[in-house]
Amino acid sequence: MTSPAEKAQILTEALPYIRRFFGRIVVVKYGGNALAGAASEEDGLAQFAADIVLMHSVGMRPVVVHGGGPQIGDLLKKVGKESSFVDGLRVTDAETLDIVRMVLVGKVNREIVAAINVHGTLAVGVSGEDASLLTAQQVRPELGFVGEITDVHTELVDKLMDEELIPVIATIGLDDDGQAYNINADTAAAAIAAALYAEKLVYLTDIDGIRTDVADAASLLSSVSVKEIDAFIADGTISGGMIPKVQACVAAVQAGVGVAHILDGRVPRALLLEIFTPEGIGTMVTA
Repeated sequence: MTSPAEKAQILTEALPYIRRFFGRIVVVKYGGNALAGAASEEDGLAQFAADIVLMHSVGMRPVVVHGGGPQIGDLLKKVGKESSFVDGLRVTDAETLDIVRMVLVGKVNREIVAAINVHGTLAVGVSGEDASLLTAQQVRPELGFVGEITDVHTELVDKLMDEELIPVIATIGLDDDGQAYNINADTAAAAIAAALYAEKLVYLTDIDGIRTDVADAASLLSSVSVKEIDAFIADGTISGGMIPKVQACVAAVQAGVGVAHILDGRVPRALLLEIFTPEGIGTMVTA
């Protein structure tokens, strides 16, 4: 058990980081894999919510962007619909789009908002459809209603933060004709972070970061530059499903976000350990 003196020391060590990030925007992408991969979804979500509230309480301005891939897959299975993917993107016909919206906006978003609001009237759930927050266009016809972001209109999010509220964003976008699209949450988080001029973009997922050897936990990189990432992708060190997430980090820092982080969201207090300690626990991507 931690003694009172040890607790005081921990708070003292966190103070420089609290001062440094006071008033700064931090976009946190909470992946469906992190939620589904926690030892207990309820405990994992409750800890994540408490961490977000603590960040808010010490003067940071958190914005939560969430996915829900595993949860979407589960519901599709329950209704007897097969999932198919092209280049890591879920093929989304009209029926699948309805289920995606139901899960992201009606389930995952509501659960995150409720978990945060246990600590006070703080969180407001929005969809990228609200106030044209995310405008989108179709990626490719064979993917159906899968979109890529064409613009981010931050007015709604800015107003919520000005009212000391925490926006929780589900990544559905609209085109100019009002057609909804399913948008990859990793790329959406990067675009939102860039549009908000965020200090940090943090990805909470089910991996511990970028490794030079996928099978060796000791090869985890605590920090990596965009130039190094390009080389790792070229030589195959970074491959498969890691590529889109890492490319989203690269896009964010190249667009002006201070730094991006990839963390294992299943680790208790992962967010606080990365932001408020000198060691951190994941991989930080820098320009």
